Amino acid sequence: MISYQETYQQKLVTPDEAVAPIEDRSNLIISMSASMPPALMDAVGRKAKNGGYNNLNLYYMHASPAAAQSLIRADLMDVIHPHPLFMSVFDRMLAKEGRDQGKDWVDFIPCMFHQAGRLLTENISPDAFIVTVSPMDKAGYFSLGTNADYGATVVRHAKNVIVEVNTHMPRTFGECLVHVNDVDFIVENDVPLMEGVLGPPEDIDIVIAKQVAAEIPDAATLQMGIGAVPSIVLGELANHNDLGLHTELFSTPMIPLIKSGVINGRAKTVMPMKHVFTLAIGDRNTYEFMDDNPSIVGYPADWVNSPAVIRKNDRMISVNAALEVDLTGQINASAMGGLPFSGTGGQLDFVRGAYSSKGGKSFIAMRSATKHGKISKIVPTIQGGTITDTRMDTHYVVTEQGMVNLKGRSLSERAEMLIGIAHPDFRDELRAAANRMHLL
Repeated sequence: MISYQETYQQKLVTPDEAVAPIEDRSNLIISMSASMPPALMDAVGRKAKNGGYNNLNLYYMHASPAAAQSLIRADLMDVIHPHPLFMSVFDRMLAKEGRDQGKDWVDFIPCMFHQAGRLLTENISPDAFIVTVSPMDKAGYFSLGTNADYGATVVRHAKNVIVEVNTHMPRTFGECLVHVNDVDFIVENDVPLMEGVLGPPEDIDIVIAKQVAAEIPDAATLQMGIGAVPSIVLGELANHNDLGLHTELFSTPMIPLIKSGVINGRAKTVMPMKHVFTLAIGDRNTYEFMDDNPSIVGYPADWVNSPAVIRKNDRMISVNAALEVDLTGQINASAMGGLPFSGTGGQLDFVRGAYSSKGGKSFIAMRSATKHGKISKIVPTIQGGTITDTRMDTHYVVTEQGMVNLKGRSLSERAEMLIGIAHPDFRDELRAAANRMHLL
């Protein structure tokens, strides 16, 4: 009987050999963020540059710097067609470069995160899937490590599964395991993973975060979005007890709370004692902490982000950000100037799931103004019609000016409350707009 190591060696090829089966006019699914495979993406880029493709469709979320260097490039846009389900800064830059030339290079696909796996396997045919994985263990399993998300679903359905083994990728558990018998080709490439590191906190974000932290009870289960405020909120929870994690994003500021025992999962309703996530972005120490840590478990976004699952955790707390909030409580966290800026991601999943849980709360936390106080983030109406969270879903809205709970409030009450937490420089014009809209 052939050993797993022998199977590994038989499937081990160069990156150029590995991408040879990715045919023209096919759909290539790429894992997201830290698990985007640099060597394989470089090989696809070379093949495209050398005339190997006339039309290759890419599907992915949140491109990494390696993707921008290899595939998300202006010189390849005549043959490669990016279809991000969540826009990164690199996608925005490429889209703008294309628009400046009168071309639409980036074709954004709206998607809630908990539907991404189904969308990429049912609505889009996954001809090939490329992903970074941890080294194979003695039982023949690789791990998806930082990224279960849609990868854990697509890897079971793609016609060709090509993995890039990287010793820097942590070995995580849950539904992150992929067997050597279930992959078609293997390449090896030991390079540091993409890191996400926040700068020092600013006073205005600390003011916002302290208000949110004061509303989080002991024994709560947490979901924290990316950015300054969620990270500061975590830093304010050091004196809490028996917190749990059921979060889309596993991030660096969670680790001190786990090490101190504040986050222990004892009070969780779903998977107690386990720290549940679907994707992770952090620094090198974060990935080392995750490696072979049986308490940290990754599951597909279609389960982690399902509102029906989220709501089962009592005292579920969701903290996310927004680009703007209108006077009726509608949230825009995904578009700017009517153009895609990021994506819905999992925000609406957790806004709905948290409020549906027993004792749960969802928070939209943001500064009251941007561009050094020149633009109000509380607006009369959302421009461009891009609504991330409906007015029916919004619970708490928090700025440095205060916090309001919109549940059970009429349109006129909402307008009054939101004007009250807007930046003082914009309150008069917001009130005038509210009167014109017959909200006051």
